[in-house]
Amino acid sequence: MTTHTTDPSYAQLPIIDLSAADRGPEERALFHARLHSAAHDVGFFQLTGHGVTQAETDALTSAMRAFFALPEADRLALDNVNSPHFRGYTRTGDERTGGARDWRDQLDIGAERPVRVPGPGEPPYWWLQGPNQWPAALPELRTAALAWIEKLSAVAQRLLRELLTAIGAPAGFYDPVFGAHAHPHLKLVRYPGSAGDGTDQGVGAHKDYGFLTLLLQDRVGGLQVQRADGNFHEVPPLDAAFVVNLGELLEVATNGYLVATNHRVVSPPAATERYSVPFFYNPSLDAKITPVPFPHAEKARGISVDPSNPLFAEYGYNELKGKLRAHPLVAERHHASLLTPA
Repeated sequence: MTTHTTDPSYAQLPIIDLSAADRGPEERALFHARLHSAAHDVGFFQLTGHGVTQAETDALTSAMRAFFALPEADRLALDNVNSPHFRGYTRTGDERTGGARDWRDQLDIGAERPVRVPGPGEPPYWWLQGPNQWPAALPELRTAALAWIEKLSAVAQRLLRELLTAIGAPAGFYDPVFGAHAHPHLKLVRYPGSAGDGTDQGVGAHKDYGFLTLLLQDRVGGLQVQRADGNFHEVPPLDAAFVVNLGELLEVATNGYLVATNHRVVSPPAATERYSVPFFYNPSLDAKITPVPFPHAEKARGISVDPSNPLFAEYGYNELKGKLRAHPLVAERHHASLLTPA
């Protein structure tokens, strides 16, 4: 498995300081140039100057570690197999990427909304809306997780507006598909160490469904990004930074000018735990992603073509596609009619 190359230009992702957008015309212009390059050339960068405090981060990470320290029975009481909305706890090995087992366990959390059962003729992606599952013994987790979703939604909204400005597009072009009906998604993830079966797949190579992902990772490492040379390169942890990657909808929105990049996690060594918190900034489920007007459109490379991973401009279908693949036990129990016969 290729994990490193010797090219020093790949030793770190571009580092983007969001606070530079407020430092006057000269620094703002340089910030936009760097952001433009990172999003067009790599699709990944490290974000600093985002305004998330250490106290906010500590509140979430301490509640997350307390959750994974609960007795297994308490975690399994939140098994996502019981949720037709794909919310709750996934035990180690039950999620799939690229058809192979991911060696991690996690808690999936979204916006707290009432269940919407799709009516006749309505898109099946409305099943993705519904309540979360919370551990009764840990009320602080709900408080910290929902506060994190609200805080990071604001950071991501600002970042998206700055990114559109950086490529010469209208800053607020996609504001209408977010707002009160946006569909944010938060994962609390633990990688328990190598499965010992030779695969070392913490999570397999994939792209994200939505607009932007902001990842908080600990110091253990293991996240790898596929760069222009075709190899996967380590993303060294950077204190107080979020690893940001662009999702498939931004690739759709710009006809491939902005790139959604493959990434994966290699399991840490046996008996070493790695924790990470990816936050996905997604529009409303029924959002139809209109191409954004921008002056570089003629340089767009086109949308990636992968028969095994069709891209949909209507967000709900893009996410439902991924959920059905990633969580086969939930899909078989609640959504068998949506599965393609073998």
